[in-house]
Amino acid sequence: MKLTYPATRKGDVVEEQFGEKVADPYRWLENDVRTDQDVAGWVAEQNRVTQGYFATLPQRGWFAQRIRALMDYERFGLPQKAGKFYFYTRNSGLQNQSQLFVRKGLDGTARLLIDPNTWAKDGATALDAWEPSKGGKLLAYAVQDGGSDWRTIKVLDVASGKVLKDEIKWAKFTNIAWIGDTGFLYSRFPAPVEGQAFQQLNKNQEVRFHRIGTPQSADELVYSTPQSPDYGHSAEVTHDGRWMVITTAEGTDSKYEVHLIPLVGQVPPPHLAAPANLPIFDAPKRRKVTRDWIAYRLISGLENDWRLIEGVGDTLYFMTNKDAPKLKVVKFDLSPKAHEPTPCTDQQGQPCLIYPAISKTIVAERAETLESAKIVGNRLILSYLKDASSTAQVLSLDGKPVREITLNAIGKAAGFSGKPGDPETFYAFTSFNQPAAIYRFDSETGQSTPFAKPKLTFNPDDYLVEQRFYTSKDGTRVPMFLVRKKSVAAAGTAVPTLLYGYGGFDVAMTPSFSATRMAWLEAGGAFAMANLRGGGEYGKAWHDAGRLQNKQNVFDDFIAAGEYLIAQGITPRDGLAIQGGSNGGLLIGAVVNQRPDLFAAGNAAVGVMDMLRFDRFTAGRYWVDDYGYPSKEADWKVLRAYSPYHNIRTGVAYPAMLVTTADTDDRVVPGHSFKYTAALQAAATGSKPHLIRIETRAGHGSGKPTDKVVAEGADVLSFLAQWTGLTVK
Repeated sequence: MKLTYPATRKGDVVEEQFGEKVADPYRWLENDVRTDQDVAGWVAEQNRVTQGYFATLPQRGWFAQRIRALMDYERFGLPQKAGKFYFYTRNSGLQNQSQLFVRKGLDGTARLLIDPNTWAKDGATALDAWEPSKGGKLLAYAVQDGGSDWRTIKVLDVASGKVLKDEIKWAKFTNIAWIGDTGFLYSRFPAPVEGQAFQQLNKNQEVRFHRIGTPQSADELVYSTPQSPDYGHSAEVTHDGRWMVITTAEGTDSKYEVHLIPLVGQVPPPHLAAPANLPIFDAPKRRKVTRDWIAYRLISGLENDWRLIEGVGDTLYFMTNKDAPKLKVVKFDLSPKAHEPTPCTDQQGQPCLIYPAISKTIVAERAETLESAKIVGNRLILSYLKDASSTAQVLSLDGKPVREITLNAIGKAAGFSGKPGDPETFYAFTSFNQPAAIYRFDSETGQSTPFAKPKLTFNPDDYLVEQRFYTSKDGTRVPMFLVRKKSVAAAGTAVPTLLYGYGGFDVAMTPSFSATRMAWLEAGGAFAMANLRGGGEYGKAWHDAGRLQNKQNVFDDFIAAGEYLIAQGITPRDGLAIQGGSNGGLLIGAVVNQRPDLFAAGNAAVGVMDMLRFDRFTAGRYWVDDYGYPSKEADWKVLRAYSPYHNIRTGVAYPAMLVTTADTDDRVVPGHSFKYTAALQAAATGSKPHLIRIETRAGHGSGKPTDKVVAEGADVLSFLAQWTGLTVK
């Protein structure tokens, strides 16, 4: 099929940066599709051409049918216990959105609390975070509309199921942390300028307290840093209700400050009474006697990773990478007998106290990367990553080993949330060939019992999950997961292979189940996931080796993974497809520019494609920790060298490319993908198609309804199959 791309107007924008004139002819495509008719028309024309091409693909119908069938199984989310109640999500199979249920007692009758499938005709309004109050009387929940990062928080009465009048707007990147049953803490940004909700930079995040039964306008400001508008803040409350813990970051780096606000007792602990205007709390009624919330600094400097595990009385437990790149567990004793805090004045001129940052190591750093830590009953449960696969261990609160949690497979264990004094917890285990199964775990006895195991329409034993190691350009040993039918592996034949990567932001790529990937495997293809530098698989050093001036290592690792798959006879030279999303979309754009000969087809999803302007929109300013500052010459030169939009090589044959994005993506704004696609279509890059698929009422990925997941999966896989030679067997 001969493609005629829509005509895209070229502008005359040229800017000189650090001595180089840089053209940006498609700057106009950064405008919001909702407010710019020219952009809306361009989107409509691109979708028309792309959908016309999809209609010619012979295997599109098969992939749609198989993805839908593979998603048609009952699945559950991890239960959360509050008082006598257990809350959990469930999807019967093909519901667009999972529903929220509650049981009284573990074996009680399930009762439907929230059905988001009734919220929107297109299924694109989703239930996001939810949190019951301590006793399970009330439940606060966040609503996500059209895939946006903005959240609306609502509250319902659990006994009656009635939704209360309380409504919170402009919450974003937020926890929900209850203080008793009286109210909850959340994080929000100021309301954006009219018409700029999906593009305006996010600055001046605040923590506020909402008291049930009052309007949002009455919500109390708990913590903010107006003199440091780039700081973001989140709040947690220990299970005993004694401490509020506020964590502050400036970007995506795991570098935090930590502040504390005491919550329990008629007055704050005696050793916190030095500053004037201290808050005084009546714990049962949550009545604040004075006006100001005073936060006491525990950790300052934005230098290290500090993640609250839990509080037990005056002892707070944290994970940290301070002097431990692969993380360790420490505790702080905040009792008056431990040490006296130092008086200070905060940025707003308010009195404060600084705790001496004296911690005691409970569990030292190990060779494996510590991924999560929880306190359940009187035990610590630690999850580690060993070559990107999960292991788990139970220890006493003083760090002495009690037992291993046996997982018996390459996969990912997640969950283990609980509280001190109650030995019950739940965890999920999943792998590439195994959807999540939920288990109840007793931290005291070590016994695991199934809570919910999916009934599948395929046999996981038909598939081989391996871990391989290959050598990157500079000699670094890099792990990669490889999944195929056992019959394909036994035959030793090269088959079309889909290679996935991310490589950034300290995020570890771990085994997980995807119905879309399983459809590719059922068709006879192979799937590979490379654990690139820049991720969190091996701690801080692995992350540092793939960011800022080291970002090229990520691309080299991915290119080496492709070369390995071909050299090992896993895929033929003309059978390698590549895929990545967000930072992984940037990865696909960069490696296609650098090695267009290596790949047959690519899917760059919701990618960061203009590395010289990423910090101008929504959350983009946070990413400077991984990418650097476009305003700084040294960083700019690194970014300019690999920016996908700026490095398209005209006159060179490119693989078939499918760019995917969505009109409501306010994380990586769709202008990145629009500009990159326009430039790719305008360049002389060969005869293979270079198309863009633009979803409506969808965002960066979360909250996407089942119908849209199926349709997008069928479009992407049929495109990649067409250009790698994968035919259904």
